[in-house]
Parts: sequence; C-alpha cells; structure tokens
Amino acid sequence: MDFTLKTTIVASAKEIYDAWLNSDGHSSMTGGEAMASNEIGKNYSAWDGYISGKNITLDENKRIVQSWRTTQFEENEQDSQIELVFTENNGKTELILQHTKVPESGEHYKKGWVEHYFQPMKIYFENK
Repeated sequence: MDFTLKTTIVASAKEIYDAWLNSDGHSSMTGGEAMASNEIGKNYSAWDGYISGKNITLDENKRIVQSWRTTQFEENEQDSQIELVFTENNGKTELILQHTKVPESGEHYKKGWVEHYFQPMKIYFENK
C-alpha cells in the first residue's frame, strides 16, 4: 500500500529539514523522544522507539528519503519508505509525504502522520 499526504507549515524548508534530522528538534516538534542523524546511512528512531529506520537520501532543505518501520511491523515484513519533499513559498513550506511499501495492515498510519506529526509540527513552528 502507498499513500501521499500534504500539509503546509509556517516555517522555512531549512527549519523543518533541520528539525527532522536533529534529535532535539525532532523530539520537540513531535512530542516523542527521537534519535536522529543528518548523515546518509545512519539509523534513527522516533516516538520513543516506536518508529525506526535509516537515512537513504538527503537533499539539503529539499528532500529526505528514509526507510521506516514501527514496532507493529511483523518481523518478516520489509521496511516501508518515506519521502518528504519541501517546497517553500513566502515563509511557508508545503510538505509532501509519500509513504510507500506500507503493510496492508498499515491504513492507520495515514491518521498517525496527521495527528502525531503534522498537527504538532504546525503548533511547534507557530510558537517558535
């Protein structure tokens, strides 16, 4: 299963990109403990270890591609992949999230992205 979600955040692409790939920034903008890295090939975790993966492609301030899985994935299920694309315009950034290779049981991840990422990120950047 694949899906694409979009949101607009009142922040620069650089601010969002940097926060996503920084442990303190990622933790602060989502509310869950994260261990992040801004290096290709490095592992990361988010939401207190619920999410884990590896950085695949990092196109500074424009695009992040990461492998992605949660503790709900079955051991035999392959990692899914997320691609984040940032398009900045007049102090706002459109964030497009494409989530691919999601297990068929993963329909609830759509709602999770909105509730546990997009909504807290908007509040975090509005209050910065």
